[in-house]
Amino acid sequence: MDKPVDHYWMKRLNNLKAALEKNWFEAYVAESAEDARDIVEKEIINRINPKSVSFGGSMTFQATGLYGALKKKKGLKVVDTLDKTVSPGERMKRLKKALQVDLFFTGTNAITEIGQLVNLDRIGNRVAGITFGPEHVVICIGRNKVVADLEAAMERIKDYAAPVNAMRLDKKTPCVKTSHCAECNSPDRTCNTWTITEKSFPKGRTKVVLINEDLGL
Repeated sequence: MDKPVDHYWMKRLNNLKAALEKNWFEAYVAESAEDARDIVEKEIINRINPKSVSFGGSMTFQATGLYGALKKKKGLKVVDTLDKTVSPGERMKRLKKALQVDLFFTGTNAITEIGQLVNLDRIGNRVAGITFGPEHVVICIGRNKVVADLEAAMERIKDYAAPVNAMRLDKKTPCVKTSHCAECNSPDRTCNTWTITEKSFPKGRTKVVLINEDLGL
């Protein structure tokens, strides 16, 4: 068999898709980041026809190329929360406006085998968009985010995703030096708000695109 690892993960992702659908999510499986972009553009955006769009921070979402593509789409108002050229004050205004758009894109820190989304946020804008506000939400998820259960999800986030992300962002936290969470009180702490999303409400509001590649942290 060619590419047995990809075949293995495709089986697991299809099982996860079924679990998500039982939890009222709209779910898709993509073979690659490029395939995920096609699914979003051709199957999701064409159907819901959003007039406005915004984003929560997600390396996986950016890997799909959707960020650049959406900014070029005619007739679509983009609340660009990822623009690093704006002032902190302007960025905060955009983060709040992002909660009122038709379509919100982000990722997740972990997803369990029974279809629970687990996230840990610094500011809270990403998890806020997932839980309430935007009419539709699309969450792009690489296969490396799949874990067995809630305990494994929290362990993955605390012991891997959060320290690596702090390193990526040049934060001044103990985990940057040690690679281990110290439950710190640093002003740069990125671990402030947990969310566990067990169901999509309303049904179908949250669309999950599972990608058969290792993407993001």
